[in-house]
Amino acid sequence: MEFGIDAIDYYLPRVALKISTLAEQRNIIPAKLEKGLGLKYMALADVNEDTASMAANSLLKLIQNNNIDPTTIGRIYLGTESAVDAAKPTATYAVGTVEKMLSSKFGQRCFKNCDVVDLTFACIGAVDALENCLDWVRVHPEKKAIVIASDIAKYELGSSGEYTQGAGAVSMLITSEPDLLAIEKTIGISMEHVSDFFKPRIRVDNEYLKKNNITVQQLTNSKKEKIEFYFEEPVFDGQYSNECYQNRIAEGLNHFKSQKSIDFLNDWNHMIFHLPYAYQGRRMMLDIWLEWIKENNLISKLEDEIGLMNNSEFKNWRKAASKSVMYQNFIENKIKDGEMASSYIGNMYTASIFMSLISLLYCAFDKKREIKGDNVGFLSYGSGSKSKIFQGKFSSKWKQKVTNLHVMKDINSRTIIDFHSYEKLHNGALKVPIVNNENIILKSIDESENKEGFRHYIKNE
Repeated sequence: MEFGIDAIDYYLPRVALKISTLAEQRNIIPAKLEKGLGLKYMALADVNEDTASMAANSLLKLIQNNNIDPTTIGRIYLGTESAVDAAKPTATYAVGTVEKMLSSKFGQRCFKNCDVVDLTFACIGAVDALENCLDWVRVHPEKKAIVIASDIAKYELGSSGEYTQGAGAVSMLITSEPDLLAIEKTIGISMEHVSDFFKPRIRVDNEYLKKNNITVQQLTNSKKEKIEFYFEEPVFDGQYSNECYQNRIAEGLNHFKSQKSIDFLNDWNHMIFHLPYAYQGRRMMLDIWLEWIKENNLISKLEDEIGLMNNSEFKNWRKAASKSVMYQNFIENKIKDGEMASSYIGNMYTASIFMSLISLLYCAFDKKREIKGDNVGFLSYGSGSKSKIFQGKFSSKWKQKVTNLHVMKDINSRTIIDFHSYEKLHNGALKVPIVNNENIILKSIDESENKEGFRHYIKNE
């Protein structure tokens, strides 16, 4: 019996910024971002959008577009690193909101017997959720689960990560005998405790505040002597994070290979990556590809094209290899289709790798390319740090499952904002939403006693 993804859907915010607009304002040559990193647009969460509303929208689309009976779903696990609550799972906000919208058809509390939880490990949290739900369905093949990945990637204005921002959500139905993608049990794992990217709690005490003529008590209406602040923007080292990404992926591949005899670059028809920027995968795979062609006695073919390898000038030779016809053909055949959506959306954190899968499916369907029976390798990463490597095979029924994935239509229908509006949105200065969004939105944040901070969501009509 096979297990995997039976159906998939997504939600993209209705606001975006053109990368060239950001580049011009930051004195960056646009081509450096567009051609160097593959960036064209970044998706932005509007005033009335957050991780929970995007998760709810993708969940509702998955259910409605695939005629899923919610009472048959035994668990809904959400991966995120931009949770809306420090205790109550973001998944409960999303599931509870969708539950109300389905009540007229399926009755009150149609998710009453559904297990719901959040999983967090930077950008790999939703992969952890997928593995967990797959294991559960393997034990209970008659049951079904849903995995949601939802995130807002946000960096400080003017930082080196600013142009990699993005947002969105992906939802997947996990079943036995899936019609979209069967996933094998073997998983390669690599983990190391590092400081490449994290979101610390900042503590501020009364002594600091008194210098500014304010107290904790005034800020919080409590007797506390100290308060903690949490910022959406991470502390990160981009170069170090790229190094950790590459190291974890290499170790994860080795761990996978120690369990299963495989020639990755031959046996995988497609390669799907976590994409902090669109071209991360092709950049990261170069050294692995070079080792592979050496092992397969193909290095002479590459040297015929770009010249003999020179250790003293290896950096320049490696650069030439990245632009070679051989490597470009490898990208074209195995990586490129999975990059497409990322160029227009940006980093989606936990949802990034699954949006890459959607991108591949969309491109194959759009180009009338048959991928039935094709093997796809998943190379996931989460800062902090961990990689998981696994593989799947596309079902013969995959085309039936992608007819509702109108990726480019949704991308092209977004509202493109100017730089001034972007900065105001980023800083929280906008009070009115930019777009009249007819999807699920954040209606309000409660201010009443014993409910302060509780979030309320509605379907905007």
